[in-house]
Amino acid sequence: MKVTSLAVLATAQLAAAHFGLEYPEWRFDTLSGDERYSQWEYPCAGVPAGTGNRTEWPLTGGSIKLELHHAWSYVFVNLGLGENATVFNYTLTPSLYNTTGNGTYCLPQLPLPTNLKVNDGDLASLQVITADYKGTSLYNCADIVFRSSAKALSGDDCKSNNVTGGFVAAATQGSDDDSKNDTTSGGNNQGSGAAHIGGANTMVLSSVVGLALAFVYGLGL
Repeated sequence: MKVTSLAVLATAQLAAAHFGLEYPEWRFDTLSGDERYSQWEYPCAGVPAGTGNRTEWPLTGGSIKLELHHAWSYVFVNLGLGENATVFNYTLTPSLYNTTGNGTYCLPQLPLPTNLKVNDGDLASLQVITADYKGTSLYNCADIVFRSSAKALSGDDCKSNNVTGGFVAAATQGSDDDSKNDTTSGGNNQGSGAAHIGGANTMVLSSVVGLALAFVYGLGL
């Protein structure tokens, strides 16, 4: 009985430490406890392309909706082209993005890079990464197909619950005006101060930026 109770507790703690990808539809529900897949595994929790359905996504970029279980997380979204994407070499979050709170978070639109042109019917995959201040990273992926008729989520379909987020603004060393270094708005929510770096010294700022670049270019830590 004690062993069973401990197993249930461990499973609950594991789920609480991970995150869900509600939209686009992820390749597999990696919160289900299926031992074949682990969110710790780069680049897509061990889930191969084609395991789930493909979601139609707008040609200019679309929405993402997350189920977050940490007090706060850095979020990175990368894009890989092709039917079986394993390299995610386009970033949709070129700046450090921070979310604060446990709950549901929706970004109405993540624009594609200006140098990337896609056509109706092109296949691709999204890689969503969350990381904490230690650089501990979790991964999930979703397969998409670009469609000219696809629309981004809006209204009730893209409501956030108990989570705020935004891009972390660049900090100026020695600045005394914290208001200039607040995170900017992301989607319908104002940025949180959990990852506030105003007035940070060069060493700390470099570490944060280095962490961001590692995930932006798809490196596993």
